[in-house]
Amino acid sequence: MPRILLVEDEPAIADTLVYALGTECFEVTHALTGADGLAAFIQQPHDFAILDIGLPDMTGLDVCRRLREISRVPVLFLTARDGEVDRILGLELGGDDYVTKPFSPREIVARVRAILRRSQPQGETNSNGYAASGSALEHDAAAMRIHCYGTALDLTAHEYKLLLVLLEKPGRVFTRDQLLDHAWQDPGAVTDRTIDAHIKSIRAKLRGTRAGAEDLIQTRRGLGYLVSFG
Repeated sequence: MPRILLVEDEPAIADTLVYALGTECFEVTHALTGADGLAAFIQQPHDFAILDIGLPDMTGLDVCRRLREISRVPVLFLTARDGEVDRILGLELGGDDYVTKPFSPREIVARVRAILRRSQPQGETNSNGYAASGSALEHDAAAMRIHCYGTALDLTAHEYKLLLVLLEKPGRVFTRDQLLDHAWQDPGAVTDRTIDAHIKSIRAKLRGTRAGAEDLIQTRRGLGYLVSFG
């Protein structure tokens, strides 16, 4: 589930965007100030940032400038002004798009999807329509599907989020607690054994695409799980 950082100080606008993005299966972190937004991004990197230009503590341009020091995350600017100087400056700072208020929440969702598609690594496209980089596991961000050796996996929402966490950082060991934090909105509502049950189910679905594919998810006894292509 792509994670979106929304930095917007107008509650009515923020609530509308959080709802619209949430219904399209985006996970949204909302911050009212630039400082809070930067802190949220440092604590947990996001896949996309939506930044209001007019924030109470700094401008969205300042936030983008600081994000660019640590990340190439795609950025969409929101503003009540339609000034050419702001638009040019935002794009020169590394912004990917610029929307003037008022706007349709559906338009924002469409722009986010389009920018995420463009920001995916380029490669050959197979008959399923996702980029083929030669890996056993491939993520189609636009469709929010994961493929194993070209076969789309029939994953539940939590299985999808769990496998995506592992897939985004191959070779990194995630503890059960870390996986709970990343893949569940309310980690306290489930136990770490929930992770084991979901991993078992994912492995069964991997095995259904090709014998031995379940070994793509490895266990580090006493530590956690990782995805390994080696």
